[in-house]
Amino acid sequence: MTKLLGKTAIVTGASSGIGEATALALAAEGAKIALVARREERLQALSNKIKNRGGQAISLVADIADLNKAQQSVHQTYDAFGSVDILVNSAGVMFLSSIAEANITDWQNMIQLDLLSLMTLSKTALSYMQQQGSGHIINISSVMGRTIWARRSAGYSAAKWGVGAFSEALRQEAIASNVRVTLIEPGAVDTELSHNITNPTVKEEVLGYVANVEALESEDIASAILYAVTQPNRVNVNEILLRPLKQEF
Repeated sequence: MTKLLGKTAIVTGASSGIGEATALALAAEGAKIALVARREERLQALSNKIKNRGGQAISLVADIADLNKAQQSVHQTYDAFGSVDILVNSAGVMFLSSIAEANITDWQNMIQLDLLSLMTLSKTALSYMQQQGSGHIINISSVMGRTIWARRSAGYSAAKWGVGAFSEALRQEAIASNVRVTLIEPGAVDTELSHNITNPTVKEEVLGYVANVEALESEDIASAILYAVTQPNRVNVNEILLRPLKQEF
C-alpha cells in the first residue's frame, strides 16, 4: 500500500484513540509519521509497531498546549524527514458540563489545546507547505462544533466552533499554495475523551450514551481521514461529518 509513499505526516494526540488509529492508517499507506503526544511509553510502543510493519516513525514527546512546544514539534518533523506534507490535529480534551456548573479552568484548557494549539500547529505547518507548494491539514472538530448538546457542551462547542471557523479561513488562504484543508466532525466516538470528563454526573451520562448509540470506533475516523488525504490533488474534501447510525443530534 503506497498511496502516501514519500509523504511525511504529523499526528498529534497519537498516544491513543483517533490519533493512534490515524497514525497506523497513514503509515500503512507508506507515510513517514511524526508521533506527537505527552505519554512517552505509548508513543514508543506505537513507533515500534509502525517500524515492525516496515514503516518509518519518530516519537516527539510534547505537551502541545504549550504553544512553543507545538511549534517545535513541526520544526523537528521537518528536520527529521525534510518535508511536512500532512498535519492531523487530533489532540484534544472534552470537558462537558452545564454552564452553571462549569469549571472555568476546564474551559481554559479546552480553548488552549483544542483551538489555540491547533491554530499554532496549522500556522507553523503552513509555512513549510507554502514553500513546498503542497500539503494537507486535517482538523478534528466534532458534531458539537456545529450543534449544541444542551446543558453539556457549551465550552466544548465554543472551542470546536472556533476550529470550524479557523479551518474555513485556513482553507481559503491556503488555496494559493495548493494546500488542502479538511474538517472532520465526528459524532460519538469510543475514546478516552469521555472517560476524562471532570463532571462526574455528566461523565456517567455520556458514557451511557456512548454505549447506547454504538459509538464510532477510532478506526472509523482514521478511514475518513485516509479517504481525504488520498484523493487526487485537484480534490479538496472540505468537510466530513460522520455519526453513529443511532445518534440523533
